[in-house]
Amino acid sequence: MGPLALLGLLLAACLAGSGFAGGGGDPDERLFRLWLAQNNKHYSLGEEYQQRFQNFVSNKRKIDKHNAGNHTFQMGLNAFSDMTFNEFRKKYLWHEPQNCSATTSNFVSSAGPYPKTIDWRKKGKYVTPVKNQGPCGSCWTFSTTGCLESAIAIATGKLLNLAEQQLVDCAQNFNNHGCSGGLPSQAFEYILYNKGLMGEDMYPYHAENGTCKFQPQKAIAFVKDVINITLYDEQGMEEAVGRYNPVSFAFEVTEDFMHYKQGVYTSTQCDKTPDKVNHAVLAVGYGEENGLPYWIVKNSWGFQWGMDGYFYIERGKNMCGLADCASYPVPLI
Repeated sequence: MGPLALLGLLLAACLAGSGFAGGGGDPDERLFRLWLAQNNKHYSLGEEYQQRFQNFVSNKRKIDKHNAGNHTFQMGLNAFSDMTFNEFRKKYLWHEPQNCSATTSNFVSSAGPYPKTIDWRKKGKYVTPVKNQGPCGSCWTFSTTGCLESAIAIATGKLLNLAEQQLVDCAQNFNNHGCSGGLPSQAFEYILYNKGLMGEDMYPYHAENGTCKFQPQKAIAFVKDVINITLYDEQGMEEAVGRYNPVSFAFEVTEDFMHYKQGVYTSTQCDKTPDKVNHAVLAVGYGEENGLPYWIVKNSWGFQWGMDGYFYIERGKNMCGLADCASYPVPLI
C-alpha cells in the first residue's frame, strides 16, 4: 500500500471516530476534504473552496460514469481533480501550436525481426524515475531528457539525470517555447548544435521560464544525430523502440486522459493530425493485453498519477496522433 493510500485510510478512520462530517454530512464534501489532505492542498472556506469543491464533484461524476461503462481503461481521482480541463490545459499542456508535419524523416527500417514485446525498464537500469513537470507546459523537455538518458544508458551502462530547465531556458532558437511548449525533435537538434546538455544537479528544474545559464564546460550529455520517424509510421516507432531505445512522441491530450488511472487508454474524442498534438511523453516499450496492443509510456506528471507515473495507450491506430512526431537521438559517446 502506498503512502497516500495509507494516509487516506488513517484519515477515514480518524474522521469516522471523531464524528466529523464536513458539509453537514455530505459524502462528497467528506471525500473532498479527505482528498485535500491527501494532496496537501488548502483552500479557505470561501469562494475558491466552493469552486474547487464543485470542480471536484463534477470530475468525480465523470469518473464514476466512465468506470461504470465498458472501457479498456479506468479513470480515478488524482492531484488534478479540483481543476477544470481548461485550467489543466493552460497549466500543463502546450500553449503554442506545435505542427510537426514539417519535420524531415530520416528513420531507415532494418531487415530482420525485432521483439514482439519489450519493456526497457525491465532490461536494466535504462530508464530514470518518473519526474514531475509541475504547472509548466514543459513536458517536451522531460520527453527529451528521458529519451537521451535512456539512449546513453543503453549505449554506455551509465544512467544520467539531465537538465530539463536548460531546455526550458535555452532552446528557443529551435522553435521551442519554454513553459508554453516545444518538440523533442527540436530539442534534440538544440542539444546537437549547442554541443551539450548539463545535468540536473548543475542546472536544477524550477517549473518556470528563466534566463539561459548553460555552461559548456559542465555539459555531460551530447547528441551525434537526430532520428525522426516518418509521419504516421507507427510500425517504424515500434521497430525503433524494439531495436534501439525508448522513443519520444507527442499526442493530443483530451479531458478523459487527465483522469487516467490504469488500463489501455483509447479515445474517440481526440484528433490524429500533427497540428493538434499538445503533450510529449516517452515510449519505453510495448506489449499486448487481452488481445489489445499497447505502448508503455512514461509521463511527467509525477509517480502518483496513472500507474506509478506511467500509462498504456492503444498501439497500431495512431491513437490521438501518437505517430505524428516520433523521434530519438543518437548519443555522442
